[in-house]
This record gives sequence, structure tokens and C-alpha cells, in this order.
Amino acid sequence: MFAFHNRKRDRVKLLLYDRSGFWMMLRRLEEDRFVWPHRQQAVMELTTEQLHWLLEGIDIEAVRRHPERQYSYTN
Repeated sequence: MFAFHNRKRDRVKLLLYDRSGFWMMLRRLEEDRFVWPHRQQAVMELTTEQLHWLLEGIDIEAVRRHPERQYSYTN
């Protein structure tokens, strides 16, 4: 899936390919803007969860997860 925004960032287009062809979905905001991540690279990968956050208007760069912990087991 590919996601694109317009200059005003009030619209996001999602382009998805399935076996029978392409799907294009558009989401438009009336009074607000999507918070798009500020990255240097032209193409970036998002998890499904991050894409949902982006479409809900959540700044994914401000969201921080707890670090993954590796625990050793004792007998």
C-alpha cells in the first residue's frame, strides 16, 4: 500500500494493489490537516498501526513505545 498527501495535507490517497487491480482510497479532512512524519528519505515504511494513527490524526513521531525487553529465565 502506498500513501500520498496533497500540499495542504488535508487529503490522503491510499493506493493498494490486489490480484484483480488497483484500489484508490481518498480521505479528506474538512477543517484540519494530517500530521505527516518529517523524514529525510523519499519513501518510508509504516506499520499498519502507524498508518491507522496517521489517518486518525495522531502524530506518529510523538508516539513512543516502551522499549522491548529481553528477559532471561531462571530455573
